Amino acid sequence: MSNSVQMPALGESVTEGTVTRWLKQVGDTVEVDEPLLEVSTDKVDTEIPSPVAGVLEEILVGEDETVEVGTDLARIGDGSGGGQQDSGQDDAGQDAGQDDAGQDEAPQQDAQEQDSDQDSGQQEKHEAPQAEAKPASGGGTAVQMPALGESVTEGTVTRWLKQVGDTVEVDEPLLEVSTDKVDTEIPSPVAGVLEEILVGEDETVEVGTDLARIGDGSGGGQQDSGQDDAGQDEAPQQDAQEQDSDQGETLADEVEERAQAHEQAASATSPDAQQEHTRQTQETGSADSAPEEETEPAPQSGGAPATGGTTYVTPLVRKLAAQHNVDLNTLQGTGVGGRVRKQDVLEAAERAAKEAKAAAKRAKDAKDAEAKAKASQPAAAAPAPAAGGAPAHPAASAKRGTTEKMSRLRKVIAQRMVESLQTSAQLTTVIEVDITRIAKLRAKAKNGFEAREGVKLSFLPFFVKAAIEALKQHPVLNASVEGDSIVYHGSENVSIAVDTPKGLIVPVIKDAGDLNLAGISRKIADLADRTRSNKITPDDLAGGTFTITNTGSVGALFDTPIINQPQVAILGTGAVVKRAVVVPDADGNDSIAIRSMIYLALSYDHRIVDGADAARFLHTVKQRLEAGEFEGELGL
Repeated sequence: MSNSVQMPALGESVTEGTVTRWLKQVGDTVEVDEPLLEVSTDKVDTEIPSPVAGVLEEILVGEDETVEVGTDLARIGDGSGGGQQDSGQDDAGQDAGQDDAGQDEAPQQDAQEQDSDQDSGQQEKHEAPQAEAKPASGGGTAVQMPALGESVTEGTVTRWLKQVGDTVEVDEPLLEVSTDKVDTEIPSPVAGVLEEILVGEDETVEVGTDLARIGDGSGGGQQDSGQDDAGQDEAPQQDAQEQDSDQGETLADEVEERAQAHEQAASATSPDAQQEHTRQTQETGSADSAPEEETEPAPQSGGAPATGGTTYVTPLVRKLAAQHNVDLNTLQGTGVGGRVRKQDVLEAAERAAKEAKAAAKRAKDAKDAEAKAKASQPAAAAPAPAAGGAPAHPAASAKRGTTEKMSRLRKVIAQRMVESLQTSAQLTTVIEVDITRIAKLRAKAKNGFEAREGVKLSFLPFFVKAAIEALKQHPVLNASVEGDSIVYHGSENVSIAVDTPKGLIVPVIKDAGDLNLAGISRKIADLADRTRSNKITPDDLAGGTFTITNTGSVGALFDTPIINQPQVAILGTGAVVKRAVVVPDADGNDSIAIRSMIYLALSYDHRIVDGADAARFLHTVKQRLEAGEFEGELGL
């Protein structure tokens, strides 16, 4: 018996979703809550987890297919009958059967069914048990497009993390799904073997649509072998997995190693495969000359991208790379399909640390030598710069001369930004604020605050707190326009712009006006962490009434941010810098002092907010910040 994975409701007003990427392939074993696929809607991009553990036996909705909420995306079972439907179609040579299974939407499944005709000798060995274990509708557990929010009805499969024949565990990521609000991984609901992918990458389907089928692997291997014999343009790594499945090898802890071994063997014996790998490497701009690759040529030779273009990295790997300052563009993963794994990032970070240490030592030796030479020859000319300087960063030129497809999230951002400028009469007012008192309070309290609250104390919570208090005094900035009416919101739901590798995402602190400084800090840290790790939900992105964007975090003094519709204002916080300013004393005498200064830029909708309203709001924020009376909330 199989379980269906359906397209979930991802929001109140969302009725459909697009499958953007499958994280698991037919035959992969998945665990409960393991990401299966990515789904995209007009509001969110997110991952769909598997509702059960088992084997992905069939994917019903391909990538880039759009389906309604509740549509079956995939089937997950125990794998005992995952290949029955395919083998039956193959033995009979019925193209109609392929059409019924959604072959036009999943080219990979076409290859599986065509190849089964050629491998009928192998299939005859398993036909009887498959027929008994799997009903006509397909055995195994279906992985469906989940509901990623109340208003989200569809999602897009952006990338499959598992291929047909892969063994998956419960909760292991199967695929990536994108909606207009969130990009996320879909975990496998069951453990087993991914036997069939029903929705291809870049296909959009509705919530509830079957994306794949997971079984015990008894039928998934025949699908895989079909792909090999048909000579489809599949990745060498997937071919290796399919050959392993033909031999009946389905041990979860050996799948990746076997796939790499077969992939290397296949690439060594197939000139076409070698040429294709070379072409893919050149097109994707992989760093063949990077120092990391020179130190470990053997593993990287088997890490070619599975489907051309760039290799997939999970949100965890991206986060780890950011923490260790590792450029993913310089890595070619050692995982299945060329995936960059956690170990690859850690090894690259370790190598970089060793290189930096060696460079520092060379610089120190050079400096000592220069000092010694200068002492012995005072009149000598100035020495050349030390040879051990900081290494150049190849990341700046990684994408030069290339073209890439815009992600669904990027397209949504582009559309929303243009719509905002076309909707509102936008202009920006800037004010300068002296936050020296807050800087001193923060320096005094940050260690105790982090120990007590579990999060670091940055400047942003102070700006959010001051803005919330100002919104309560100036409600026109916490409003929205609906037709000919102005709606003044009864709570302050502050949207916080978060920079992610995929683009700008703006989660919301609900009822921020009820929170103190510590509560705001915890909320900001939680939302930012979940946003960058693809754990944000559509509901986290809805309901904002005012937005704050911290461009000063990367050194910008100020900018003119674009309003986040349907809001009427957005506050940009610049970098905190120390400057010499004129400071009057109590008697009115002027003096020059070094102060911590910041620019606050408020973009607002001139349809309902006048310049004087904006200036009064900023003045209220300025007074609150310069007073710096936060001792009570900081425990000082």
